[in-house]
Amino acid sequence: MMDVEALVTPVIEGAGFELVEVTFGRESGTRVLRITVDRPGSALDLDTIAEVAEKVSRRLDLEGFAPGPYRLEVSSPGIERPLKRREDFERFLGSQVMVKSHGSIDNVRNHTGELVSADAEAIVIATDGGERRVGYADIASARTVADWDAELKRSNA
Repeated sequence: MMDVEALVTPVIEGAGFELVEVTFGRESGTRVLRITVDRPGSALDLDTIAEVAEKVSRRLDLEGFAPGPYRLEVSSPGIERPLKRREDFERFLGSQVMVKSHGSIDNVRNHTGELVSADAEAIVIATDGGERRVGYADIASARTVADWDAELKRSNA
């Protein structure tokens, strides 16, 4: 199977966006390719996402990606954004995060708190139970956590 990320990254970056995540799997018997993009510093509207989806679709068609039918979904990461790469963690220093680890760290697998540092090997989260260092290899999943009270106040302003 082709490396979808390698195919679509130049298209997405060329349009001024950042590739956040690519997943390809089955849902209710249909193959679904999900591509999440972001544009630091500004919100994405539906028209912009539709333009990116069209460019990505053309690239995938030209390259002969995935014989047979599949559904392409392009979206923004939303308020609670997945964190995958070291650069993601560095960019969101000071943010509230939720990190699930593969194994137990200090007898805990779910770590929620402020992301205080990210170096070459690990991140550090200030949790209610103290600071926790989690190696990148130990991270099963990670995302930012929205302050919903602040978001609601902002949307009602």
